[in-house]
Amino acid sequence: MKLFVRSLLKGLAILLPLIITIELIRWLLRTVESSLSPVLEVVLPNEWYLPGMAIISFILLCVFIGFSARWKSFDWLWSLPGKLMMKIPGTKQIYGIIQDVMDVMSGKNFADESVVLVKLPQSEVELIGIVTKKSGIKDDRMSSLIEDDHIAVFMPMAYNVGGYTIIVPRSCTKNIDMKPAEALQLVLSGGLGSSNMPKKN
Repeated sequence: MKLFVRSLLKGLAILLPLIITIELIRWLLRTVESSLSPVLEVVLPNEWYLPGMAIISFILLCVFIGFSARWKSFDWLWSLPGKLMMKIPGTKQIYGIIQDVMDVMSGKNFADESVVLVKLPQSEVELIGIVTKKSGIKDDRMSSLIEDDHIAVFMPMAYNVGGYTIIVPRSCTKNIDMKPAEALQLVLSGGLGSSNMPKKN
């Protein structure tokens, strides 16, 4: 019986991440296709439209927006819908959280030395964190709370969408060679993930 249970759990551990990932990708592709295909069917003749063109168009649109956002005028234009969302009660919190998560995962607004080890006071214990704010940033509420020799560090929690933001002296932190997205993946999995060391040139 124990062998059966162990085999079942092992099989679930192998299949469930695969199935969930595939289903999420399928859901995303179906959503994009069903949302954009009516637009393309109006623009293109019926005989020209092929299934999957909406997904290709969405990818090209993302590339175009990302490329054009390098210029300040276009960047302001593309950020305008988000600014409007942030002013609508209810959607502000949802949009803000999603945007922050995407920014963290993409490494946006993070320096190369964003991931640090934070040493707990009077202890040999160290925690992995991500530097989110420093002092001296104009018109930033969090930055105004931070002294010159301190930094704000986000401490994610394992197997949980959450964490703590702490303000600590720089002397209590040590930079490590890791991207924010890699640090999040490592911490959220409790260190049980299969992330590999980056290859050195």
